[in-house]
Amino acid sequence: MQLIRPEIRALKAYHVPDATGLIKLDAMENPYSWPEAVRREWLDTLQQVALNRYPDPDARRLRERLRAALDVPPGMELMLGNGSDELIQIILMAVAKPGAVVLAPVPTFVMYDMIATFTGMKFAGVPLRPDFSLDLPALLKAIETHRPAVIFLAWPNNPTGNLFAREDVLRVIEQAPGLVVLDEAYHAFAGESFMDRLGRHDNLLVMRTLSKQGLAGLRLGALAGPRPWLEEFNKVRLPYNIGVLTQASAEFALAQLVLLDEQARQIRAERDRLFKSLNALKGVQAWPSRTNFILFRVEGDADRVFAGLRTHGVLIKNLNAAGGMLRNCLRVTVGMPEENDSFLKALEACL
Repeated sequence: MQLIRPEIRALKAYHVPDATGLIKLDAMENPYSWPEAVRREWLDTLQQVALNRYPDPDARRLRERLRAALDVPPGMELMLGNGSDELIQIILMAVAKPGAVVLAPVPTFVMYDMIATFTGMKFAGVPLRPDFSLDLPALLKAIETHRPAVIFLAWPNNPTGNLFAREDVLRVIEQAPGLVVLDEAYHAFAGESFMDRLGRHDNLLVMRTLSKQGLAGLRLGALAGPRPWLEEFNKVRLPYNIGVLTQASAEFALAQLVLLDEQARQIRAERDRLFKSLNALKGVQAWPSRTNFILFRVEGDADRVFAGLRTHGVLIKNLNAAGGMLRNCLRVTVGMPEENDSFLKALEACL
């Protein structure tokens, strides 16, 4: 064990709870499956895939289709990863040097901090304001102090669900001495993007994932930005990181954008209904969301409420252990209407 770096030994592995037999509202997944006719057509497509051959290492056809689907500006490059997690890892592996810093507002996506540790970098977190907006003066001061190699901004933010003010994000991009990665994992539910700003700022990258749009099982992320940056990152990317089944399935899914967009519309409508219902419960404070999940705080013991929900057959995310501004906070993914109704009924019984 002494061979393992002490900072790795100090970490806890990313925990994914068993959801067997439970209504699963903990992982920001799209709850809707494809219609049976579409599933059969997808399976027919997969039958044509040569499993005995390596995949296209550059996923050229899929990348071109994604360029169009994601509205990547002309002249910008696109790189694919095994989910956005791998893209974060690739970026940090490429820039990791002794003393290099990764900076992000907190609370935010835990993998920024974890992967910074994996790569031997220092992570600097700048607390959000009580309303979860960016504390711009504190963030700019931290940029001046740490001179970070990379700043990650989840837009909208996870786990808070809000979009930081666009003018604040632009100030960060302008003041950053290194890269700024806009993580737009929840773009389908936010309705806003910085993708069209690519090329106007040499240090801006935009990251997307298909996981939240019903394709979490594929593990496909995309990083868009200026070619010189992505050419360097591509040297770190392991060959054949996107398998043949993922490439074929993603290409097929991109032909179903009307279906995926309609599912996203249904989720947004349910999100708004769920938000109103949560705030109507005594002892619950829910925050507006531009994602497919809602953060809420309960009066009393969040751990007790979380355990009670499991007893009622509902699994959500318990954020209470993080402490600070997430004390007594829980996060629920927007499910199908009947799942949301079951959650609300269970929550009311547990308060």
